[in-house]
Amino acid sequence: MKPFTPDEHALISEAITRAEKTTSGEIVVVVARCSSGYHFFALMCVALAALAVPLPLIHLTKWPIEYVYLLQLAVFAAGVILTQWRKLRVAIAPGWLKRSRAHLRAIEQFLVQNLHTTKGRTGVLLYVSDAERYAEVIADNGIYEKVSQHVWDDLIADLTARIGHGDRVQGFVEAVERCGEILAEHFPPEPLGEDELPNHLIVLDAEQYA
Repeated sequence: MKPFTPDEHALISEAITRAEKTTSGEIVVVVARCSSGYHFFALMCVALAALAVPLPLIHLTKWPIEYVYLLQLAVFAAGVILTQWRKLRVAIAPGWLKRSRAHLRAIEQFLVQNLHTTKGRTGVLLYVSDAERYAEVIADNGIYEKVSQHVWDDLIADLTARIGHGDRVQGFVEAVERCGEILAEHFPPEPLGEDELPNHLIVLDAEQYA
């Protein structure tokens, strides 16, 4: 994922500010380069591959056990070196694991960004994880009581289609505007309502995740 430029940050922030003027809800947009480092899973794969090395050699060759052991160590060492490459770790991780880690990271960000502390319980998180090709909307209880899940699913489908066509900024702007429309329908702005949370795009560094 290319870094967002200052102008792109500004466009998304302006969209959030405009959307929140129409509602008492709060919208936070978080983009993660990767939701997990997948180090443990990659190391497990390397260890299993190294453990499997002796099996064919013992039965099909007459190599001394010392040679087999050295090859096993070499395979493990090479695997450890290769899995220092994050793209490889993500590539070998199964889809269910990537979806699970991305969903957990989205929930974590909902809490970290204090969306659960808004006065009317009307916080909405728009979370996108680039490496996992994952996007999700997490809304607080006050919103889930009035907005069905398929509404958010449609929003995510449109956003991911935009990103897939290389128009990520416009995709985020439109998704934020749609969030504002959905919230405004059920949660109109309050007189003298305060802006409780920051309106800027939040980008997370992948290297902080294990």
